[in-house]
Amino acid sequence: MEIIDSHAHLESEDFDADRVEMLGRARAAGVQAVLAIGSGGSGPDRLDAAITVAQGYDWIYATIGIHPQHAAEAQEPHYAQLDDLAKNPKVIAWGEMGLDYHYEEPPSEIQQPVFRRQLQQARAAKLPIVIHCRDAWDDCLAILEKDWAPSGLGGIFHCFTGTLREAQRGLEMGFLISFAANVTYPNSQPMRDVARDLPLDQILTETDSPFLSPQGRRGKRNEPAHVVEVAQTLANVRNLGREEVAAATAANFRRFFRLGGLEIPARPR
Repeated sequence: MEIIDSHAHLESEDFDADRVEMLGRARAAGVQAVLAIGSGGSGPDRLDAAITVAQGYDWIYATIGIHPQHAAEAQEPHYAQLDDLAKNPKVIAWGEMGLDYHYEEPPSEIQQPVFRRQLQQARAAKLPIVIHCRDAWDDCLAILEKDWAPSGLGGIFHCFTGTLREAQRGLEMGFLISFAANVTYPNSQPMRDVARDLPLDQILTETDSPFLSPQGRRGKRNEPAHVVEVAQTLANVRNLGREEVAAATAANFRRFFRLGGLEIPARPR
C-alpha cells in the first residue's frame, strides 16, 4: 500500500517517548510521506517545531503558521520569524491557520487579522495554505474568496467537517479537501456523504495525530500509521478498494505540491 498522511503534529510531546518507533510503524503501514504541521498545540513560540522533526527524514515535509487558537499570542517577531522560516526547503505550505469559533476565546476580532496577515505572508512566499476552520465557515470562506483565491496558490481544508457546498466553494478556489479519522465516527455520516460525493482526485487522507484516533482506537493516541483506517472508510463509502483510495489520495498530494518523488524538491524563490 502507498498512502500519505497530509496532516500530523509530529512535534507533539505525546510522541517524545517513541517518535522514532512511531515513524517506523508509519513506514511499515505503507505511509510514503507525512506533512508535519508547524502550528497547533506548540503555539507561536515554537514556529520551527515541524521543521525540526522533518530535518532528519527525506519523506517528511513541514509547514509553518499560527493556529487560530493562538491568535492572541501573535506578535511582530513571530511574523518576522515566519517570513524567515518560509525560505526553508522543507517548508511546502503555510498553516495550519484559519478561524475557530468553537470557543469564545480568542474572539473573532482577534483571529481574523492574524488570519489575513498570514494570507499576505503566504502569498508573498508563494506557498499554498493549510486551513483550520471550525464553526466559522461563512467568515472563513468569505475571507479566502476575497483575500486568497486571486493568488491561485490554493491549499488544503484540513480535517474537513463542512457541507458539500462549502467543500465545493473550496474546490473552486483550488483547494483539496482532507478527511481525518473523525470520518470513522458513528455520528459522522454527513461527513461521509461529503467524502462520497467529492471527486476522488480532489481529496486527501490525514490523521491529525496525536488527535482524533479512529473509532476503534478512541481514547488512545493517534499516529500516522492509522491513516490507513481513514482510507478504508473512504473506500467503503465510495465502493472502492482501500488501496485504490490510498494510491489516489497520495497521487493528489504529490500532484498538488508538485512532488515528482518523495524527496524534498528544490523550490525556486
